[in-house]
Amino acid sequence: MLRMQIKPGMGDEFERVWKEVGESVTSHPANLGQWLSRGAEQGEDDVYYIVSDWLDEGQFRAFENSARHLQHRTKLHPYRSGGSMTTMHVVASLAGAAA
Repeated sequence: MLRMQIKPGMGDEFERVWKEVGESVTSHPANLGQWLSRGAEQGEDDVYYIVSDWLDEGQFRAFENSARHLQHRTKLHPYRSGGSMTTMHVVASLAGAAA
């Protein structure tokens, strides 16, 4: 999961560009999907969370170090003022009543 702090007033443009360049991630054969969410807490107006699901960490790391990923990052970098990334493994899930 990537937490991105976007420069004030640039959220709409960031969302547009993220959608335009997203295929460079989701078209990778080891990518299962990617989601963009915006923070809902007070003070998080310019915070976005990107969750990418990969078959395994090794294939993700190979993509992360590729020229393809560098091009993707270059297009999104002008909007970013900070952020952090963490990797994780789902260890359990519970379906909700709506499922």
